[in-house]
Amino acid sequence: MFKHIGKTRTAKHNLRIASLLSFVAGIVNVAGFIAVHRLTTNVTGHFAFFVDEVLKLHFREGVIYFLFIFFFFLGSFVSNFLVELISRKNAIYIYIIPTIIESFILFSLGIFGKFLIVENPNTIALSLLFAMGLQNSLVTSISKATVRTTHLTGLFTDLGIELSQLFFYKLAEQKNRLYSSIKLRLTIISFFFLGGIIGGIFYGLFELHVLILAGTTLLIGIAYNDWKLKLILLKRKIKMFNKNYNTKFYK
Repeated sequence: MFKHIGKTRTAKHNLRIASLLSFVAGIVNVAGFIAVHRLTTNVTGHFAFFVDEVLKLHFREGVIYFLFIFFFFLGSFVSNFLVELISRKNAIYIYIIPTIIESFILFSLGIFGKFLIVENPNTIALSLLFAMGLQNSLVTSISKATVRTTHLTGLFTDLGIELSQLFFYKLAEQKNRLYSSIKLRLTIISFFFLGGIIGGIFYGLFELHVLILAGTTLLIGIAYNDWKLKLILLKRKIKMFNKNYNTKFYK
């Protein structure tokens, strides 16, 4: 899910990571908006508010919206910086540090967020935007821009394009590629909605503690991926051992 990069990735890998991360983004999107009435998974709306406040000469409010945009960018920068840095040592584990940082942010806000809502709600928005910048950059790097999970505008655009292409592309190879891509888009949208619904329901019960669920989901994804990797390496060792043993035995 995480460890395969670029050309080594398959549609199955992309579906798994899309399901996991879009579910997390859906929770963050709804919980963040209910908590602080700010968009916390994308910056498109913040740019419009930023320009509006500047034109009104409300520079203090404009700076806040600029910081929202900047922190999403900063999360993206930090994530890819870590990916590039770690890939020079062991590319298999490039996903761990950015994902752990994101989990730490979600757990911290889940535990201490209720105090920040009163004292400084913008800190919650800035932290969540940074975390979503981390996530979006990481999955974009791993999948070579095939998967994006923090907002739906581009997804609905791509889905509309690909559905229209079904009426014109007749070759089996073209249709199979389109079906695979459409399935991926629908998976991301579905799990984003599912995360949003769960985020809304559980926010009503536990408030920002629902972010702990999002952070736990990420850690489960890491643990599952690590378990799969160890299993694959173990199978390779067993296969190599059997091969060497048979070679010596028949000699």
